[in-house]
Amino acid sequence: MLDDRVVKVKVMGRYACFTRPDLKVERMTYPCMTPSAARGILDSILWKPEFRWYVRRILVLKQVRFATVKRNEINALQGRIPVIVEEKRVQRNSVILRDVAYIIEASIYQENGSEKNRPEKYIGRKGIDTDHDGIFIRRVKKGQCWRRPYLGTREFTAEFTEPDGNEKPIQETIPIGSMLFDIFYDANGKPHPVFFHDVAVRKGVLNCEVPENETMMKSTHIQPPSHRDFSSTIYEFNLKEEETVS
Repeated sequence: MLDDRVVKVKVMGRYACFTRPDLKVERMTYPCMTPSAARGILDSILWKPEFRWYVRRILVLKQVRFATVKRNEINALQGRIPVIVEEKRVQRNSVILRDVAYIIEASIYQENGSEKNRPEKYIGRKGIDTDHDGIFIRRVKKGQCWRRPYLGTREFTAEFTEPDGNEKPIQETIPIGSMLFDIFYDANGKPHPVFFHDVAVRKGVLNCEVPENETMMKSTHIQPPSHRDFSSTIYEFNLKEEETVS
């Protein structure tokens, strides 16, 4: 069930690269943050197996500006066999974004909600109890995250904060065409890219409330297997943090 409460988080960075998958040889960024990148940032701040993030809108706060960089990269994947850098080194150009700022608006989706794991415990009860912020808002205010959020690629780290209410999206329309929405994983763990089409940033807003978003709520990759150490660590930390809410 999709909760109607909306949380907002502002993310900023010097550089960003939301790579178009149809241009693989040299990276070329989308002009706007993708929904999958937005969900990844939200998961970095607060991940729980009881719910999934439903990204509603992405607001573009600064003019879209591009930059070109040339970097040394490795033309091979790291595996069990060591990679000899001198033999696999290549130079590639990347077209990236610079000086970016966005506001992500999202809600909580729960397949099976319960009294113990109500949405307001995580995102607060704004308008009902202003003294109760919820775990997510408290973590945003404190700058807490499971892992450092990034803007497309890990070298472009993101700063995040709570919006002050004075931010305004740019008043421009930017046509994009087709855009990668996210990667859907079926019950067997097989990935399937999900695209949405006829996409445009209209007056600085990318609308993500599309049928593809409903499809992603049934993806299996958002919840890591419970036997992973990573999952158990997050679960134990959440139990301690929730004691302050109960």
